[in-house]
Amino acid sequence: MLETGLKMGFGLMRLPKNEDGSLSVEQTSIMVDRFLQAGGTYFDTAFAYGGSEECIRKALVERYPRDRYTLTSKLIAFGPDMTEEKAKDEINITLKRLGTEYLDLYLLHALQRSNIDFYDRWNLWDYVKQLKEEGKIRHYGFSFHADPDLLEELLNKHPDVEFVQLQINYADWENPGVNSKKNLEICKAHNKPVIVMEPVKGGILADPIDTVKTIFDAEGNDVSYAGWALRFAASQDNIFTVLNGASSVEQITDSLKYMAQFVPLNEHENEVIKKAQAALDADQSIPCTGCHYCTKGCPMNIPIPEIFTVENRKAGSPEFRTKREYSIVTNGKGKASECIQCGQCEAACPQHLEIISLLEKCRAFED
Repeated sequence: MLETGLKMGFGLMRLPKNEDGSLSVEQTSIMVDRFLQAGGTYFDTAFAYGGSEECIRKALVERYPRDRYTLTSKLIAFGPDMTEEKAKDEINITLKRLGTEYLDLYLLHALQRSNIDFYDRWNLWDYVKQLKEEGKIRHYGFSFHADPDLLEELLNKHPDVEFVQLQINYADWENPGVNSKKNLEICKAHNKPVIVMEPVKGGILADPIDTVKTIFDAEGNDVSYAGWALRFAASQDNIFTVLNGASSVEQITDSLKYMAQFVPLNEHENEVIKKAQAALDADQSIPCTGCHYCTKGCPMNIPIPEIFTVENRKAGSPEFRTKREYSIVTNGKGKASECIQCGQCEAACPQHLEIISLLEKCRAFED
């Protein structure tokens, strides 16, 4: 397995944007420079991260020698109008977008029970081996969003897999919908190194609920909320690298403060994390990470993550304000009441949220 330089990788799912909504090559280039200067080498993108592969080509590939960094992307085999031919052609499109002849690591993307059949039916497990033989990729694995039983089954069925990417953060450590702790234990038992995704849970843990902030603030140090989350993930056993999905120069700079010279959590700090976990367990907010996998195939074009954000922010806010925010996020798009309950969103959700019933609750904004 390749070295990463730091125990932190640069996740490219949520790159900074320009005013017109396009990804900012200028800001991303600054972030890339700071990451490399700090000793980082690992960059993680995906075919499905709109514009990300092209952006990192300009910000990284065209500006640095190929042996200076590790480049990773992913093959997604589900979604509207997906076919076996399209899935297998993604590698060619990805390499062209990135402007490189090979990938260091290649992943089968976001495996869960609702989509595993596509990867099996189209024999994509053998396909990635073929890509390795052809020299288009150097290592292969998969990212995973499902239960421990399926993970055990996949690792038994495909023992040649070289690594696994898991969602690991202190909020989901023992969450039965994510199973961070148990899935990590299974990978360790199979001797598969783990790449951590969502260590800050899509930004939720960078700006946690007030009760969690109070717990961390009481420590009297200058560690950011995101810093606590990153250090928790990186402190676990069998971790190859922890992806930091930074969206700004400030965020990558803050993360490097804790990860450039990484120090694992000590006994006292682990106790602080346990208090934060207890506070989160008592919270009733919708744990949506804003990945937008749910919206890509929504026939009613409902902005599900944005609606859930309004719901989570309504506590303590005047009713007129939350209704106004709801009106803004649904302007020109589908409303919660227009959900036809087709279920595609729930099948795609990595967090396994009961989206249909949650949208039913959010209909109250329309009254």
